[in-house]
Amino acid sequence: MRLINRSAGRLSRHRRGPIAGLLVLVCGLLLTGGLYAALAPAQADSSQDNKALVQEGRKLFLVGCAFCHGQNGEGVLTQNGKQYGPALTDVGAASVDFQVGTGRMPMAQPGGQAPRKKVVYTKEEIAALSAYVASLGTGPAIPDKELYSTEGIPKDELDELVTRGSQIFLANCTACHNFEGSGGAMPRGGYAPKIRGVEPVHIYEAMLTGPQSMDTFSDGNIPPEDKKAVIAYLETLNKSPNYGGLTLGSLGPVSEGIIAWVVGIGGLVAFAIWIAAHTTRSTKKKDEVTT
Repeated sequence: MRLINRSAGRLSRHRRGPIAGLLVLVCGLLLTGGLYAALAPAQADSSQDNKALVQEGRKLFLVGCAFCHGQNGEGVLTQNGKQYGPALTDVGAASVDFQVGTGRMPMAQPGGQAPRKKVVYTKEEIAALSAYVASLGTGPAIPDKELYSTEGIPKDELDELVTRGSQIFLANCTACHNFEGSGGAMPRGGYAPKIRGVEPVHIYEAMLTGPQSMDTFSDGNIPPEDKKAVIAYLETLNKSPNYGGLTLGSLGPVSEGIIAWVVGIGGLVAFAIWIAAHTTRSTKKKDEVTT
């Protein structure tokens, strides 16, 4: 009995030793790693898929983008030190998805502002380019559909969302994009593009990344739920009929002023010239009859 007690005491002392604690820790780590590898194979496959997507994006980047943005997205400077193509190391996937997904990139030649054009790349190629540029540094990711989609929202909640979106749009967007989202002129030859009929994901990405001369509205400035409210308001504008006749481009006093000057004052000038010419002919006929 004493022998058994002495053996148990030795085992108890060994369990409390530092080597025993280290062995328990190693066994725990091995067990945790094994369980993770066994239960999460999909994540490993996803990592491999993303790596392949990045490699495919780099091939497309070298062919269509490296001339202006550098082979590693570091940007290109001219001999005068001016920026030929900006660096893309921290723009994120959302910026690439917006610029390429709306046809603004690639540009035929560098300029002050890239207009919207026909999209050159397929959705799969745009995803690959976005993944490659995202791998170059930090930057916002492409937003999930739930952040910008208004599908399935009950009517009462949607009406409230639209009302809040109209207030946010009025305070932050109408100065450049017009009260109806039809765009307008900007200083130094720029312009705010029309945002009616634009895909919701691209509106969200534009607010998130601030393309070209547009301000960047990060989630700290305009939270995601407020961004969705702005998108909901713009969608109601797309569906709303035009009341009151000709919209004249919905550009407000600009188009109305042009019509007033060209049609209104121009018509008055033409009428005055006609009266003067008619009076001259009448005077000539009267003089001939008198003679």
